Amino acid sequence: MFDLFILESCPYCKKVMAFLEEKGIKYNKIDITQKASEEALIKMGGKRQVPFLVDTDRNIQMYESGDIIEYLKTVI
Repeated sequence: MFDLFILESCPYCKKVMAFLEEKGIKYNKIDITQKASEEALIKMGGKRQVPFLVDTDRNIQMYESGDIIEYLKTVI
């Protein structure tokens, strides 16, 4: 399963979400405007940057929309 930390107003987040939706990939959208979500993001990734993808099945975590999309292409 994929967890995607986002801000709704972030154009890079929108790019990744559009890709996921276009490919019909199910994911959990985690908005970091929620304090607990923001804290979880920083704890996992070390910084407050979005988008941040967590592939819970493969134990992969990454930032950067382009890197996330390229990674998703290899696992779908």
